[in-house]
Amino acid sequence: MQSIILAGGRGSRLEPYTRILPKPLFPIGEKPIAAILVHQLQRAGFDEIIMCLGYLSDLIKLYFQDGSQFSLTIRYSIETAPLGTAGPLKIVNNLEDNFLVVNGDELTTLDFRALYEHHIATQADMTVAVHKKTVHSSFGVLEIRDGQVTAYSEKPTLNYWASMGIYVINKRVLSLIPENNCFDMPDLVQRLLSERARVVSYESEDLWFDIGTMADLEKAKEEFKNLKLP
Repeated sequence: MQSIILAGGRGSRLEPYTRILPKPLFPIGEKPIAAILVHQLQRAGFDEIIMCLGYLSDLIKLYFQDGSQFSLTIRYSIETAPLGTAGPLKIVNNLEDNFLVVNGDELTTLDFRALYEHHIATQADMTVAVHKKTVHSSFGVLEIRDGQVTAYSEKPTLNYWASMGIYVINKRVLSLIPENNCFDMPDLVQRLLSERARVVSYESEDLWFDIGTMADLEKAKEEFKNLKLP
């Protein structure tokens, strides 16, 4: 099984730290985030990883090399200009019919193999791992139509499904990604929906962190320090 790790971004929300170290190499305990991810993928049965790189790519290549230290194969696809989160898939060679795509700063306990098998079983064009989020409003929320209030909820709790930034994709989807343009995963999902393609969800209750700020990173370290990470 193949997995693509997207690790080409600048991590601008974490500047100035990312000016000298790419976010996938930020440490969680004794290992970088991306190293934990690679170990998880290897244990889930993935035997080849393609890292899509751009910003500070040499540092990431120097750390992971050919992947032999992780008991799998790692190869690299380098973008010369920012291509977003879906654009880099267009320039990757020798992809299998179905492959996993995950951001290089993902920190989660998601079962990657179960996600992949769900995708195969549902014969989807794309499977999106999703996580339920809850927002507690501190305000009264109104529904308004044509200037008239039609409903009122006092400080409601709102639930929604958030994309975890983890996908399984069938190779036929790549034809919808433009050549040499910045194109993100939300753009690809929208295009798939407009084409009436089969996009399915995989619901997860696992630990999952979007490492966007140093506060997020410190919280993730605290949550994960008692887990038996690979």
